[in-house]
Amino acid sequence: MDQHKEESLDTAKSLRKEIEESGRELAYLQRKCRELEIPVLIVVEGLSAAGKGTIINRMIQPMDPRGFKVSCIASPNRDEQMRPFLWRFWRRTPSADRMAIFDRSWYRNLLDAEIENQLSEADLKKAYSDVRSFERQLKDSGTIILKFFLEISKKEQATRLAALQGNPSTAWRVSDAVLQRHSRYNDYVSAVANMFHETDLPDSPWCRIPSKKAKVATSLVLRQLVETLSARVKERKKGIPFEAGRPPLKLPSFPKAPSFLDADMGNSLGKREYLKKLEARQNRIQELHHELYRLRIPLVLVYEGWDASGKGGNIRRLTEKMDPRGYEVIPVSAPNDVEKAHHYLWRFWTEFPKAGHVTIFDRSWYGRVLVERVEGFCTETDWKQAFNEINEMEDNFRHFGSIVLKFWVHIDKDEQLKRFKAREENPHKRWKLHEEDWRNREKWDLYEAAAEEMFLRTHAPKSPWTIIEGNCKRYARIKALDVVIDAIDKKIAEKSE
Repeated sequence: MDQHKEESLDTAKSLRKEIEESGRELAYLQRKCRELEIPVLIVVEGLSAAGKGTIINRMIQPMDPRGFKVSCIASPNRDEQMRPFLWRFWRRTPSADRMAIFDRSWYRNLLDAEIENQLSEADLKKAYSDVRSFERQLKDSGTIILKFFLEISKKEQATRLAALQGNPSTAWRVSDAVLQRHSRYNDYVSAVANMFHETDLPDSPWCRIPSKKAKVATSLVLRQLVETLSARVKERKKGIPFEAGRPPLKLPSFPKAPSFLDADMGNSLGKREYLKKLEARQNRIQELHHELYRLRIPLVLVYEGWDASGKGGNIRRLTEKMDPRGYEVIPVSAPNDVEKAHHYLWRFWTEFPKAGHVTIFDRSWYGRVLVERVEGFCTETDWKQAFNEINEMEDNFRHFGSIVLKFWVHIDKDEQLKRFKAREENPHKRWKLHEEDWRNREKWDLYEAAAEEMFLRTHAPKSPWTIIEGNCKRYARIKALDVVIDAIDKKIAEKSE
């Protein structure tokens, strides 16, 4: 045997040994991440025939299959096309005790969109901005994100595609779309360079892996996985918070935000005038609901406010003549165990309406900066961080063409006490009153301050807050209906320009 062959055998043996050792370490780290509740998200991207499936298979072989899920991302189906770009990926983000592995991801959609000129330059920029926010939000909540891009030359790609076509059991994998991507190899390389420019950031870097030699690529991927997971596990064991070293938060501010000081609590409406206006508004809402469906415009409505302020009655009058097949009301309470194991925005993303449908949140993601802040269910860093995260999520909704409206139904303390006592005395309404309502009332000033800051930080021009003066329930219902009608009319006019 000549020296060259001996060196090749030694190298192969060394690689096998390294892969086995890394695999054992990875299996151990998977268990530790699960014990320490560290979610892990792994993205494997690359051009056609780069070996993504092979790498993923070798990555998961040493791991416990109960602790990970592999998602193979194809073109969005019809249901996914009717929701914001990141909706289907938010739904697949990992819980605190799981790994989520993506064979292709949000990046493949953007690469294809750029190549096919499906997005304007401005829209592509927006989409990459949304992706950066998405990844940062997950990382800020403690998720480890690793992004691998398998690099392959055009010549090697052609060789592999020919081999796949020549084998009857794999020929099906070489579709016309794959061949078309190969013919536009240089265009994809250019789009990938733009992708790196937009998303290869210090806190969310890409690991670029040469994929010509499968064992070398496997070794590099496993080594990176072990190094990254090991570092986080050691930090957690030492009690070092994952946000350590993060730059100070920059809090958003909207100077035109509404304030309780500006609310006119004396507004009222007589019963006869109310009934007349209610019928007219509800008939108009019924018409506009059909237009929303026809034009595929999603509507997201948020209702926040004091206990007993009349949110439920307000929502009932809004939906009374709407087609029940086209709207859903989501009552939001404390998160359950599954929801707690995910990013706090996960459960709201999963409820986003299809294009042309309406989702009404009776309480919402703003619980993070209200009840969780006041009751100490999250840290100060958590609720301050949430202001930017919430604005970014609502930006995502608007980029999809959604109408986003946010109501605070406002009553004063005297009116609340009056309604509490009325509920207490009425056996048919007593179920609405809880000990928690009385406890919250004792913290009125704290909740008021939290709500005022919430308005200041999240009153974005295209997802504004409206304070609905609710001492008079009739006035409150008509005002909310008017705001909704006006917003839909403006969106329809904008759509027809």
